[in-house]
Amino acid sequence: MNPLLDSSRMPRFDEISPEHVVPAVRDLIERHAEVVSDMIATAPTDFEHAWLPLERIDAEMDAAWAIVSHLHAVADTPELREAHREGEALLVEYGTRVGQNADLHAIHARLAASPEFTSLPEADRAAVARSLRGFMLSGVALGTEARARFGANAVEMSAIGNAFSAAVLDATEAWSEHVLDRDILKGVSEQALGMFAAAATEKGLDGWLITLQQPSVIAVMTFAEDRDLRSRVYRANGTRASDQGPNAGEFDNGARIARLLELRAENASLLGFPSYVERSLFTKMAGSGDEVLVFLRDLAQRARPYGEREIAEVRAFAAEELGIDHLEPWDIAFASDRLRRARHSIDEQAVRAYFPVDAVLDGWTGLLRDLFGIAMTPRSDVPTWHPDAVYYDVADVDGTVFAGMYLDLHARTGKRGGAWVAQARSLMDVEGVRTLPIAHLTCNFAPKEADGKALLGHGDVTTLLHETGHALHHVFGLVERPVIGGINGYEWDAVELPSQLMEDFAWDRDVLTGMSRHHETGAKLPAELFDRMIGAREFQSGLFLLRQVELAMTDMILHSGRMGMDPMLVQNAVRDEVAVIRPPEWHRVPHSFGHIFSGGYAAGYYSYLWAELLAADAFGRFAEAGTVDRATGDRFRDEVLSRGASRPAIESFRAFMGRDPDPSALLRRHGIEA
Repeated sequence: MNPLLDSSRMPRFDEISPEHVVPAVRDLIERHAEVVSDMIATAPTDFEHAWLPLERIDAEMDAAWAIVSHLHAVADTPELREAHREGEALLVEYGTRVGQNADLHAIHARLAASPEFTSLPEADRAAVARSLRGFMLSGVALGTEARARFGANAVEMSAIGNAFSAAVLDATEAWSEHVLDRDILKGVSEQALGMFAAAATEKGLDGWLITLQQPSVIAVMTFAEDRDLRSRVYRANGTRASDQGPNAGEFDNGARIARLLELRAENASLLGFPSYVERSLFTKMAGSGDEVLVFLRDLAQRARPYGEREIAEVRAFAAEELGIDHLEPWDIAFASDRLRRARHSIDEQAVRAYFPVDAVLDGWTGLLRDLFGIAMTPRSDVPTWHPDAVYYDVADVDGTVFAGMYLDLHARTGKRGGAWVAQARSLMDVEGVRTLPIAHLTCNFAPKEADGKALLGHGDVTTLLHETGHALHHVFGLVERPVIGGINGYEWDAVELPSQLMEDFAWDRDVLTGMSRHHETGAKLPAELFDRMIGAREFQSGLFLLRQVELAMTDMILHSGRMGMDPMLVQNAVRDEVAVIRPPEWHRVPHSFGHIFSGGYAAGYYSYLWAELLAADAFGRFAEAGTVDRATGDRFRDEVLSRGASRPAIESFRAFMGRDPDPSALLRRHGIEA
């Protein structure tokens, strides 16, 4: 049997190869089409026959494709990339046809209008309503010619998104700098040197190899004393997949961005939306693009005085203490780290020493036990795609396993950068056979050394907890309708609520101490070091907020079409308005901005700030109860995490908090006056 088609047991990652992909997709499409044909032929009007058969084959198709997509992200090869490209094209083309099937739409519309419908459970009604909205957004009501155009555009957009992501990965792996003189790496930690040495060994080289994997970039930009080295890495990283830099034009995403923006605008127009922004916001909390821009501009106005003061402090410190008279963008992270050390006596390398990955995971499982009453048990009998990956059973206090979670934490060749959570399987009950929800939690921390040791920074710990929030949102789901279960269907500008709330636990003394163990002495994080970290928590918070506002405004204005579709023109205009740091003209952020060009954040990057307001406010309830409080954790699990999209996110927030969000919570989180 094709291992992608075996949904009766855990994904067989050790048996799956690229040649399985397209045959599995074709088989699933054929079986899905049979289900659709049978439903249209019988024209059922009850929920059992008008909904459940389609839901079951959808879930089977989603589970198989989740395996392929995950492997494409974490273990990419040329063969897998091509199989993924072909398989996704088939799925998008077929999915668009299903979404535009007027007969199938009519079945769901009749179900929603039937007398039985009002007596169905809330989740069932919400799932059908979401389906009807999906039909509309797929162009089911369009005329024949417009419907065909819409479908062709959807297929092309999918292909461009894949090509964009592939170009970023290729550009990331195409550049490296081979170093034989250790003095060039002065200031870099022993752990980072080990990472560079391992990268060189992998390529059959002596010395050290600097790459554009993010742990490598961060190590150089933050700690390397060689200013020219920082400049070279900054330029290579900031021009990936563009018409500039050391690989100028080789992987250029410029034409892909232009075409993608054109196609998104056209499909939005076909559906009757004035711009892609309004199409995007149709399924989100925010009411309009203008509302979002008012929110962002207000944040920028409040954060700008802080950002101006912060960058002035870095410039003065760099000139007085580091001999850097003219601060360049590639100096900022380095000078900021030195200023942070001087002001708060915090050495990031010293902090890392307390967070070997094994200790962090021990503390992580302890936090989840104390906060939500769950046990995370690693299993060695579940196939994975790489030795770094580990599968955990997720069980409640009575020992009942109710979910699963894969962790893959370290950067490597063939793995997409960043950190994310994706569903592997959704919660379902089919004729008494229960499929448990399973999540993939993926990060890109520094690779393990030869002895298996890997030290994490506090930012890495925060990232782990952030992604844990997303994973819990999926595995805690109690809604058995996959289309609205867990994260699925959740308003995208609220989806970061659980993840950003979990970040705040990285700033709790007991939690962070529990995740620490000095890699040499075994000592816990000292209280005085934690106090200094807390003192530095708001360090450069103004610059951080302005950077997020800049990205979010660029995304919104670019997708609105108000200033045309030249991403650099739009970004420069936004920088004129809100930025206090100006990168060089050759810098190309949009060309590797996967969130909006190959991810799910198009006209939605503002969601991080929008949801952070909700998260900052909601965490206040935990803080009031003593932070790691089981009763509050259970309430958050019950009212927010388990409900999925069975009700609007704002209703879940109100059910947990007992009130509407407090807009000042976000500013307080960053130490900015409301």
